[in-house]
Parts: sequence; C-alpha cells; structure tokens
Amino acid sequence: MTNTYAIVLAAGQGTRMKSDLYKVLHPVCGKPMVEHVIDHIRELNSDRIVTIVGHGAEVVEQTLGNKSEYALQTQQLGTAHAVQQAERVLADLEGTTLVVCGDTPLISTETMAALLAHHHETEAKATILTAIADDPTGYGRIIRAENGDVMRNVEHKDTNDEERLVKEINTGTYCFDNRVLFDTLKKVNNENAQGEYYLPDVLGILKSEGQRISAYTTPNFHETLGVNDRVALAQAERNMRQLIAEKHMRNGVTIISPDQTVISAEAEIGRDTIIQPGVLIEGATKIGSQCVIGPNSHIQNSTVGDNTTIHSSVVRDSTVGSQTAVGPFAHLRPETQLGDYVKVGNFVEVKKSQLGDASKVSHLSYIGDTEIGKNVNVGCGTITVNYDGKNKHKTEIEDNAFIGCNANLVAPVTIGKNAIVAAGSTVTKNVPENSLAIGRVRQENKEGYVKN
Repeated sequence: MTNTYAIVLAAGQGTRMKSDLYKVLHPVCGKPMVEHVIDHIRELNSDRIVTIVGHGAEVVEQTLGNKSEYALQTQQLGTAHAVQQAERVLADLEGTTLVVCGDTPLISTETMAALLAHHHETEAKATILTAIADDPTGYGRIIRAENGDVMRNVEHKDTNDEERLVKEINTGTYCFDNRVLFDTLKKVNNENAQGEYYLPDVLGILKSEGQRISAYTTPNFHETLGVNDRVALAQAERNMRQLIAEKHMRNGVTIISPDQTVISAEAEIGRDTIIQPGVLIEGATKIGSQCVIGPNSHIQNSTVGDNTTIHSSVVRDSTVGSQTAVGPFAHLRPETQLGDYVKVGNFVEVKKSQLGDASKVSHLSYIGDTEIGKNVNVGCGTITVNYDGKNKHKTEIEDNAFIGCNANLVAPVTIGKNAIVAAGSTVTKNVPENSLAIGRVRQENKEGYVKN
C-alpha cells in the first residue's frame, strides 16, 4: 500500500482576524481549527504529518504537541514556498502527500479519504479537491477537458467571460506524488504581482510536462470554507455545530433544538439521552445513555453516568454517577465526584468533594473539600466550613449520617457513621458514630416579655 504523508499549511499571519491569537488557534466548537485538521488527517493513519508554522510557531507546537512534526517558514513567500519547507522531512520519500490548509476545520476525514482514493485510481501526479460554488467569485476555476481531466486552474482575476461562468472551484486542498511535488516546487517562480511562490503553479508546470492532473469534487462546498476573519469563523462554528448535532442524532440522541445547543467535537453522548435547548457541552465530556440534560445546563470536561438528570446547572471537571439528579441551579466545581442515586438539589455548590451512593444535598448548601459516605442526608442550608483564612481543611461525613438544617461543620472535622447533627448546630469537634451532636444555645422563652 502507498505511504501517505500530509502537509498542513499553518504559517499565515491571519491579519484579517484582527486578533492577538494566532489564526489557526482560534477555536471552532471548543477546539483550535488547526487541531481539527490534524485530527482528521490522523484518522487516515498517515505515515507522517508536517505542519508548516510561522507566526506564533511556539504556541502552535505547544497546542498540537506530538500530533505532528513541524517545519518553520520564517518568511511568508507564498503557498509553494510554505510547502517547500517540508522538504527536509519528506522530499526523499515514496508515496502520496496530502496538502491541506490549517484554517479549513470542516474538511472531513471521509472527504480526505475520497480525495486520496480518487488520486490513486486515476494514477494522476496531482489531484485537486474541488467543489461547486453557487457564487464562485474570488475562487480559482477548474477548467476540464472532455474526458474529465483538469486542463488548467485559472485564478479569478485571470478568467475570461466564459471561464467566469464555471462554478467548479479550487478549494486549496491537494494530493501529489510526493517526489514529483518536491521536484516541481523547485521550478516554481515568483514572477507575479505579489512576488510570491504559488502552489497552483505546480499544476501548470506538471501539465506542461505532459503529466496527468485530476480533480475530485466534494458534494459539500461548505466543508471546504477557509476561515480568514471573524465572520467566517462564526460560519464555521455554525456549520460544525450542525454536523456534530446531526452525528449525535443519527446515533440515537434526541436534541430538541440543535440551533440552540452547543456540543464540542470531542463529546460523547449515549443513546436515548435527551438534550434540551440552551445546553452547552464542552471539552471531552462523556454522557451516558437515557439521560436528560435540562435547559441551559453547562457541562465541561465531565463524565455523566446513565439515567442521570442535570437540570439548569453547571458541571465542570467532575464525575456524576448513574441514576443521579443534579439541579436545578446547582454548581459542581472541579474534582467533584457524585456516586449513583445521588441528589444535589437547587442552589447547592459542591467543590472538590465526594458524595457516596444514595446521599442527598437537596437545598441551599455549600460542600467544599468534603468526603461524604453512602446514604447521608445533608439538610438545607448546611455549610462545610473549609477555609480558615489561610488554609483549606477537610470534612468527613461517614455512612448513614444525618445533618440537620442550617448546620455549620467547621473543618477539620469528622461526623461518624449513623451520627446525627441537630439543626442549627455549629460543629467544631468530631462526632462519634451513633451519636447526636447539638452545638447551639438552648432556647429560653421569657413569657410576658412583650408588653402591650
């Protein structure tokens, strides 16, 4: 089988973005656009991937890590010059090279695979990924011969009246015979108005040498769109959201209002789960089957078990078990772990804490730096007082304990198994198992105190 390599063009400055953030690092559905491109290529099992970096090179390399090799383009002298920077890595290798722009996050693995397959089937030296555009203004046009081969690629500014009517456009993604590519790049000149070396000129040189140039047309023009400004970024975000939502719906997830739902590209959702309007699911979140994620919930980098309900709540960097209910208006902060059959109710904040199976914190409470066992009931208004002004301290509440309403548990403190803390108590000492702790002033009624 032919070896496959990839070159990702990511060295452009992106001045039209008007941003301090390097263009290809702008996120689309929660992930930098260039990382989308790299991840799609990696699914092809490519032998080597080289990303051409320039402006912000160090940040790009830190973001992508070992997903790619890198070549530096110190001067932006055109797309052909950019590809040529990969010569030290790829020039002597036999195989096929895919060239993709780092600002085209929507091009799917399936489209790349189809382009490669077409390239091999036609035995061409170069193959262009093309698309049919309703409005091709600004794009290079693909002029074909009667047998379907590409005769030439004509830039929009160079088209005549007849060529301007052609709607098949060059998307800027290519396949090349690897050695032919690097041999031909040496023949490209910069005799043009911009004084740059353009990759499409490789096609003209190959054609003049009698080599076959082919083209594969993707049926989806929108996936080929490049992101050059904030308007295009918003369009890419919108298109990818729709693609992600459709993928989950086809896999058995109900999304009530896809237009009002944001799901990251990395999220996993089980079948028969219902996603209600206004939900934001970010990062590598995993949601089980038969869940209900209620309106306006925000879940980030978290794991949610089966048959769990999250209603109008925030869950960040946390683990939520099965058959568990969260919300409405609960906040699970990082490092929270909820077991199965747990309830965290309205206006409850949990931070860096564990709740065992069947435990409940139903109303208006703060649970921080706390380990709660199984079948514990925490009453309304309870606070685990974890901060002394300098350091955080831990509270432990063991299995089957009962914490009455409006209790303050001043850490470090342990509430033993089956213990009861009376409502309104401030607890500063450990409570032994099977004990009742009362930490409040005894009520005294003074009859006749109020005189008419």
